[in-house]
This record gives sequence, C-alpha cells and structure tokens, in this order.
Amino acid sequence: MSNVETLSHPVSEDALPDKSRQDKCGVFGVFNHPDAAALTALGLHALQHRGQEAAGIVSFDGETFYSKRSAGLVDKGFSKKEVISRLKGNMAIGHNRYSTSGEVVMRNIQPLYADLAFGGFAVGQNGNLTNSHTLRQELVQKGALFQSTTDTELFIHLVALSQKNTVHERLADAIAQVKGGFSVVACADNQIIAARDPHGIRPLCLGRLDKAWIVASETCALDIIGARYERELDPGEMIVINDKGVTSIKAPDPKSKRFCIFEYIYFARPDSFMEGRSVYAARKAIGEQLAIEAPVKGGDIVVPVPDGGTPSAIGYAQQSGLPFELGIIRNHYIGRTFIEPTDKIRHLSVKLKHNANRAFIEGKSVVLVDDSIVRGTTSRKIVDMVRQAGAKEVHMRISSPPTMYSCFYGIDTPNTEDLMAHKYSVEEIKERIGVDSLVYISLEGLYKALGKEKRDGENREYCDACLSGDYTVERTDFLANKTGKRVTALG
Repeated sequence: MSNVETLSHPVSEDALPDKSRQDKCGVFGVFNHPDAAALTALGLHALQHRGQEAAGIVSFDGETFYSKRSAGLVDKGFSKKEVISRLKGNMAIGHNRYSTSGEVVMRNIQPLYADLAFGGFAVGQNGNLTNSHTLRQELVQKGALFQSTTDTELFIHLVALSQKNTVHERLADAIAQVKGGFSVVACADNQIIAARDPHGIRPLCLGRLDKAWIVASETCALDIIGARYERELDPGEMIVINDKGVTSIKAPDPKSKRFCIFEYIYFARPDSFMEGRSVYAARKAIGEQLAIEAPVKGGDIVVPVPDGGTPSAIGYAQQSGLPFELGIIRNHYIGRTFIEPTDKIRHLSVKLKHNANRAFIEGKSVVLVDDSIVRGTTSRKIVDMVRQAGAKEVHMRISSPPTMYSCFYGIDTPNTEDLMAHKYSVEEIKERIGVDSLVYISLEGLYKALGKEKRDGENREYCDACLSGDYTVERTDFLANKTGKRVTALG
C-alpha cells in the first residue's frame, strides 16, 4: 500500500470563485522527468482557459504519493518553489477544474486520490458522464461511501470493485460501464494511464520531452514546456506509460468519431492544434464562411467581441474587404468582481471587462462578430455600449449556429429552457439584444469551413448536439429524471 502526503489547502471550502461559461476541465500528465510537478504546473497554466475554479496536482516518487489542491488559478496555488519541491517524484498528473452543477467545495478538486487493494490510485477527468447519477445510486446501495459530489469519483469506485488483474484493465473495466464524453488521466504505482471516451468527444494528446512522456488536453500545453507533439489518442484508445514506454490499447468495440465541434468554435486555445488542424485557422475559416453567408451592405468596420470573436472577425474582415478594428478593448486584469454588485451599479459590470473604442466606432456602421449567444444578457450590454459610443448601426454576426440545446458531455451550457435560441427566433433575439441585423452561420456552413460535409445521424463528423439536438451518447440520467434539467454531479 502506498503512502500519500497531502499538502495544506490555502483556502476554506466556501472560498472558491464564481462560475462563468467555460469548458469543464483540463488534464495534464508527465512520466519520467525529475521536474514532473513543475512541468505539470506549467501545463495546467497553459490549460487555464479550460477551468479557473481550482487546480490540483498528484505526484509519485516510487513510494509515496503527494497531493496538492488549491482554489483559484494555477499561479495562486503552485507558484511558490517550496510547494513544487514538496510534490516529489518523476511522474505527476494535474487537473484544472471547472464545475457546472457539481457542488463547489475543496473535496471536489481533482485529481482525486484513493488507496486501493493494489496501491495508490489518482485520477482526473475532463468531461461529463451521462449515467453518473444512476451508477452512483447503484454503488451507494451496495455500500459504497462517496467522499465528493463529482462524477470522477465513480472511476475510483469502479476500479476498486473491478475483478480484473492489472490497474489498466480495471480502469478499462470502469470505462466500459460509464457513458458520456470524457478524457481521463490516472496515476498508479510507476505508471500513467490515459484514455478517451469511445467517440473521442473530449480532446487528449500525447507528447515527448527528451525521455519523458506527456499527456495533455491540448497541444498548447506541450508548447509551454517545449515538448514535441506526437499524436492524438484515438477515440476509445487507452495508453499505458511506464518504464517500458507507451503501450496502446485500442477499444474492443470502436465507435464512430464525434469530436466536439464547440472546441473549434470557442473552447480550445487558438494556438492549439486539434485533429491536425490549427484552431486559429479553423476560426478564421469560419469567419470567412460567415462573411459569404451574411454580408452587411454598407458596413464600415468589423469589430470582434473579445476575445472569443477575434479570429473569426479577422476572417470575416478579410473575406468581406471591410477594415478590421479593435472597437472593443478588453481589460485582461479583471478576475472576480472586486466590489459588491448592487442593483445601482450592476449595469456597469460589463465595463469592468470591456470598453468601447469610441474613436473607431463613432459614426460607423459596425459589424460585431462574436462566437456565440447563450443567454443574451452580455450581448445586449455589449451592443448598448457600442451604441453609446456613437455607432450609426450595429450588425451582429455569430460564428456558430444558434445554441439551442444543453450539452451533456462536458461543456457548461445552461439548461435548455434558459438558452435564448431555444426560446426565441432569430428575429426575436435581434430585437432583444438591440441590433439592426443578426445572422448566425449555418450548420452546413460551419461544417464547410472545417472542411467537412454536414451529415445527419450516424454519419455526422462531429458532436454538434448543442446546435442540432442530435445527441451522440445516451443521456441516461436526464431521461430518468425527465425534468428538463441535468442531474449529474460534474467534476
């Protein structure tokens, strides 16, 4: 049985930051490097966009597991040398957390750790399990004692109960029992195990740094430590990394690939590569297609809603021939609101993050390009701000089709009834956010921009459930609940 040393937590359980729209998590792992924990902290820093709520690292030195979890951004909990020096060993895994409906407390911060029959086991997950509530109830009835409200803990219980011989076989047994979209990185005695869900909905890649092996949610995390990109894990693939190298274990029942299309639209960092393609180039191509589908007659300038709309706005401007201008300036030094948002000043909150660049907006017909409209409240504030800066006209162009359905595979979208595009037509949304015109890219155009042909049902190339309502994986808990709300506890 391995020992575990947990470093002290710097904040109380009720001090975690407020939630915002974001992808659920990022994972990172290092095998066979003397600075494994430090590299993991750097990797998590590069993946910070995937989760700002909390971060954790578990390392292993051959005898003892070391765990450190911290609320807030990575640099808040892992910037000090003495912290990293206590995370000993040449292997480590890390996790950036962003919860959706899961309870926001310290016990939910990953990677999670447990001492099992074969030794220590730590695991972190990016994604969401759609049958976690159902499985959890079954396990509790059998006597399982859960210590968190995150669905990731299911992997620990299922691995512990598995009758398979090796750790990776136990984890494969656990993966066979869960449903959803997920990427998992685990650490056991002298090995790191990584796996993607059978459809490859969530991303995961493999890299190399000298003699060390790296796994990460995105390639930008490899870049920050100077690692060489090797390849993406295939849908349903598991890799075992140990002293013998990397062993690939393919899915016994391979499924058709359904990579999340919203990674291209919004969530991945633009300097990452996914499916061998630059995310930045993909977003520019989406903007170009949007300009073809939805030109603005008499438009003067193209202005991105920063930062998500910027690459698509560049593509739109280049295709349309209109000048691109930073008509909205973002304050990059704002995190949580530092003053209590009373009713009297609540309407000023958008100006903490964005301010109109009046010199380039006044008297102009402005084409605003953004990546999506979810609830519409922020869009309305942005439009009002641009009008107050003297814009003659404001036209909104969106580089994704309307988000009409909830995601159940790891993206934090509201419940379906709270999505603006689910409740209102495009014309009604136009009136509600106060623009002169509003056009979304078509789903067919989105696929075309990504070099694919839109197909329906089993033949489609991506998971586009939030746009089409065509869900890739059965929503077991949702269908059992039948309330229209997600009931799974998320990691």
